[in-house]
Amino acid sequence: MTTGHLVQECGEAIAAALDKADAVELLYLSPADKAAAMREFARLSARVDATRLRLMAVADEVTEEKGDRDVAAWCQRELLVDRGAARHDMTLAGALEHRWTVLAQAHRSGEVSTAQADVIARALDDLPDETPAGVVVNAEKALVEYAATFAPKELRRLGSRILDIVAPEVGEEQERKRLEGEERKARRTTSLTTRSHGDGSTTIRIRVPDATADRLLTYLHAWTNPRKHDGDPAGTAGTGAGTKVSYPTRLGHAFCALLEHLDPNKLPRHGGTATSVVVTMDYDTMISGLGVATTNTGGRISASEARRLMCTSHVIPAVLGGKSEVLDLGRGERLYKLGQRRAMDLRDQHCRAEGCDIPAAWCEAHHLIPWLKGGKTDLADGILLCSHHHHRAHDDRYLHDRLPNGDLRFHRRR
Repeated sequence: MTTGHLVQECGEAIAAALDKADAVELLYLSPADKAAAMREFARLSARVDATRLRLMAVADEVTEEKGDRDVAAWCQRELLVDRGAARHDMTLAGALEHRWTVLAQAHRSGEVSTAQADVIARALDDLPDETPAGVVVNAEKALVEYAATFAPKELRRLGSRILDIVAPEVGEEQERKRLEGEERKARRTTSLTTRSHGDGSTTIRIRVPDATADRLLTYLHAWTNPRKHDGDPAGTAGTGAGTKVSYPTRLGHAFCALLEHLDPNKLPRHGGTATSVVVTMDYDTMISGLGVATTNTGGRISASEARRLMCTSHVIPAVLGGKSEVLDLGRGERLYKLGQRRAMDLRDQHCRAEGCDIPAAWCEAHHLIPWLKGGKTDLADGILLCSHHHHRAHDDRYLHDRLPNGDLRFHRRR
C-alpha cells in the first residue's frame, strides 16, 4: 500500500469518526468529558494541520496541470481560500519542512498548535544571519518548550528576545548592531515639513528618531499630565468651562506652550543675535489690545495674542509711534526672574482663577497691570494663571474682576 493511499485512508478514518461524533448530543456530556474532548480536539486539529502543511510543502507538481503560479494559487482556486491565507500557510509549510525540524515534530504530535508554530517559525526566521548554529538550535528547543506554557501572544514576545534568554552575550551584541542600524536610518529619514492652511493654522509633519520623540513627549507630558481630570488642558483658550478636550489636542496645545517657554538666549545665534521673535505693533494697538501685530517672520497675530506672549514668552515687542519710529524695543526686566517665580509659587500654590486648581508648577506668571501699560515685574503685580486662564486674561471677549481673596473671576463681555 503506498504512502498516498495511507494518507487517503487516514482522511477517510477521520471523516468516519467525525460522523460518529456528529450523532452524539454534546450537551449531555459531563463537564470533565467536555474539557477532555476540547483538549483532545485541539491536539488533533494541530496534527491535521501539520499533515496538510506537509502536503503543501511537497505539492509543487500539483500546480502544473492548471498552470498555477504556486501551491497558494492552486489552493485559492480549488479550495476557495483567500490568497493571503494560502500564501501564509505555504510559507509556514516551507519553514516546517525545510528548516525547523524540532518545531515540525512538536506540531505533528499536537504538542504545539498551528498558531504557536507560526509564531515560533517567524521568530526563528527573524534571527540574524550571523547567529551561531548552536544558538539557533537552542532557541528552537526553548521556544518549543515554552509552547507548553504560553499562548501565541506571549510566545511572540519571548521570540523577539529569545537570544537574551539562550545566549545573552550574543543577544546583546545583536541588539547593539540592530539599534545602531535603526538609529542611522532614523537620522537619514528625519524630516520636517510645514503646510499653511490659510485659516490661521499650519500642519507640521515631522519624522524623528524614537529617542527624540520620547524626549518630546516627556516634555509635553509636563503640561498635559495634571490636566487628565476635569482641570484645564494646556492652552485650551476658547473652549467653554468643563469642555472635554481630546488628548491629541492637549498635546498640540502643550507643544505650543513648550515653544513659548524656550529661552532664545540658549539657542544658536542667528544673524548675530540670539534667536528671538520680534513682534511689531503701533502704540495705539498696544494700549487698546485691538488690532493686529506682525512678527519678524512675516506672520500676523492678534494684538491680544501678542500681549499674552509678552508676559512669559521670550518675545521682543517693538512698539512704533505715529511715524513708525521705534518707541520701545523690549524694555528690560519684562519677564519674572526665577526667584520671583519661586516666591509666587509658594504664595499662590495654584492657578488664581476662581475655582481652578491647576498646580503652580504648570502655571504662568501674569502681570495684573499689563507690562505694556507700565506694570512692574514685581511680586505685588504678579499672579499665577494656568495657560487656559492666561489666554482668558488677554482675550478681549472676557473681563475679569479681582475677588477679596485675590483670585480672578472671569465673565464674558455682554
